[in-house]
Amino acid sequence: MACMKNYILPILGIFLAYYYYSADEEFKPEMLQGKKVIVTGASKGIGKEMAYHLAKMGAHVMVTARSEEALKKIVSDCLKYGAASAHYIAGTMEDMTFAEQFIAKAGKILGGLDMLILNHITSATMEPFAGDIHLVRRSVEVNYISYVVMSMAALPMLKQSNGSIVVVSSMADSAMKAVSGILNTEAAPKEDCALEIIKRGALRQEEMYYGKVGWTSLLLKNPGRRILEFLSLRNYNMEKFINN
Repeated sequence: MACMKNYILPILGIFLAYYYYSADEEFKPEMLQGKKVIVTGASKGIGKEMAYHLAKMGAHVMVTARSEEALKKIVSDCLKYGAASAHYIAGTMEDMTFAEQFIAKAGKILGGLDMLILNHITSATMEPFAGDIHLVRRSVEVNYISYVVMSMAALPMLKQSNGSIVVVSSMADSAMKAVSGILNTEAAPKEDCALEIIKRGALRQEEMYYGKVGWTSLLLKNPGRRILEFLSLRNYNMEKFINN
């Protein structure tokens, strides 16, 4: 036991040093050239900016949101910016049938899929819960269940391409307006935030925290959780678990 105590702190120190200071693989825009990418919630804000960045990198872009007029303009802009191709399918993620069918249609149009960027949310007010179960149900369906539905529908295509799924959670643009006077903070520039999301998705980074305050990202990385995950996973036969 005493021997273990002598080793555990150095091991943790090495783990933390590696976690915080190891260099990331360098991102290159060519990583997205010709890639087939879906962006949801793409009619405004971060979603729209991600579509524009992807277009400038030469990706095949498929966007979706409820506003058909907004999507038409974004597709037109994407083609001007250099997208290999740009398409849209309008609809609401409150409809799980649409969410599932959208992935199938998008895959057929694009001829496969390399990256699924889930960025859509349902609108909600910033106020104490007042018993509106309908709002809770809608939030769970749009902000969670539709993500699961779309991920499962996209999985066969992503396995073929060794692709990735990117899940976005943000407090930017319209969200910041909704909490104006309640939350005293500033949103990071949506253009920069959108680019960082794409970079980390391309590099297959597990998590990315982006904001104007640098130490926030450092704290949210939560090394204690990572250490517990590492130690806990040693007790599992992951190969048997996955193939069971």
